[in-house]
Amino acid sequence: MIEETTTMNTKHHQPAGARVGIPPRQMDFRMDATKRYFYDDNATATLFFAMLSSWFPPGERFFMDSVRNFRDIVKDARLKDQVSGFMGQEAIHGREHDKLNELLEQSGIDLSFPVAAVKLGLGVLDHLPKSTQIAATTFMEHFTALLAEELLENPQFAEKADPEMIKLWQWHAFEELEHKAVAYDVYELVGNSRIERTAAAAAVVVTLVPAVFMSWAWLVAREGKATDIKDIGKGLNLLFGRQGFVTGVLPKLPLFLAKRFHPAQHDTTALEAKWAKAMFGDDGLLNKYFKNRSSLMEAAVH
Repeated sequence: MIEETTTMNTKHHQPAGARVGIPPRQMDFRMDATKRYFYDDNATATLFFAMLSSWFPPGERFFMDSVRNFRDIVKDARLKDQVSGFMGQEAIHGREHDKLNELLEQSGIDLSFPVAAVKLGLGVLDHLPKSTQIAATTFMEHFTALLAEELLENPQFAEKADPEMIKLWQWHAFEELEHKAVAYDVYELVGNSRIERTAAAAAVVVTLVPAVFMSWAWLVAREGKATDIKDIGKGLNLLFGRQGFVTGVLPKLPLFLAKRFHPAQHDTTALEAKWAKAMFGDDGLLNKYFKNRSSLMEAAVH
């Protein structure tokens, strides 16, 4: 009985997300100005990732809002804690990418058009029924989880990236895997219509994919690289070539449309455990950026 009470008290003192393996890690990546083309010294590929970074803060807000719309219907205690963890992690992701985006702007990469483009696309999705909005979020979370897995499993990605810049992206990828099923589990309470999921995925593709390529092309042109065939060819190969970063992700996207799809069907727990130790273990690579590490650990032992 004493042991059981101690366990209950431990869980009570932990932040809600930490109780279910989705802790709100307060990170503070203090990056100094890095080299302009931080991915393999290639403008085209670097600008693709700069565009992604500019999209994350408004995208994370859309994800949180779509889940928040149905937070009141969540009655299961574990899922409530998972939703809290999801909200906390996504908010911190947005904040840290805002800081990165400011650094990119200071280096001369103008992100105004990509930000306007994603806000326009998400604004269209905002006019969909709320259940379709969360269905759209589950599709985008599926995509980001696939990107995250590729980033963490592909050693060439880290080798080609700026050694300081890559740390933020690895942390973000790791936490995307930690909470990859939360929005979907909330959507299942809403009804999880396969037809609606398909419609939502189509809406995302129609509204955001053109915005991706227009934003990317705008950045490349603004950088003065629109006629640099060598740079563009190398960048496209890095991303969409046979061993490209995005190439391995695209064939897995249609899994979302399967009748009995669930994000947890693709088990990444071993990968998460590996990176949790590497980043946040006793000698973790990211401990110096992890501002509430001690408080999370203290909560776990009291």
